[in-house]
Amino acid sequence: MVTTHNLQQNPPYDTGESSDLPVAPSCLRNQKPIADVLLQELPEHAVVLEIGSGTGQHAHYMTSQIPHIKWQPSEISECLPDINAWREHSGHENFLPPLVLDVTEDLWPVKQVDAVFSANVVHYVGWSHVRAMLAGIGRVLVQDGLALFYGPFNYEGQFTSDGNELLDAWLRERDPDSGIKDFEQIILTARKEKLRLIKDIAMPANNRMLIFQKF
Repeated sequence: MVTTHNLQQNPPYDTGESSDLPVAPSCLRNQKPIADVLLQELPEHAVVLEIGSGTGQHAHYMTSQIPHIKWQPSEISECLPDINAWREHSGHENFLPPLVLDVTEDLWPVKQVDAVFSANVVHYVGWSHVRAMLAGIGRVLVQDGLALFYGPFNYEGQFTSDGNELLDAWLRERDPDSGIKDFEQIILTARKEKLRLIKDIAMPANNRMLIFQKF
């Protein structure tokens, strides 16, 4: 069973938190820029479903930086102990217990959320999983709710950096159906699920934050 995973399986190293906690270097690099965007874009008191929570670092960081939201992490079952370790460490009441989520299933373990966030998942999984994820988001997102996707995207079929091209080659060697997705294809597929693009924000290291709103 293939579900979401966000390139966060890296050996732990010193974060200034605890050597026992699982750490993904990519999270340490991108968590502040992501939080800056979420602070501006998320509605007050939003319930946010994170798809592909990986180690749980984003849940810890976002609940500390944006205390007025509730953060609902989700992942495949084997990742839940890592997320729970970060939840126990953080002690944040708005860091909700993680859920097991298979994006390909029709029935998700949440009924309705104000926003959905996902970092570095779209390029890591195959296109069939992206379609299923967008369909699921369309089902659980409230009217006018937001879906935010962080990661690299191609524009007009072209890579935006040499690093992204190398990443794409590595991904496709691991799984030929994965790889960096075309911005235009994402937009068209999202519209079928009543998700319209409202912002495309440049982020560090040739990443983007695509923000959709349910109509």
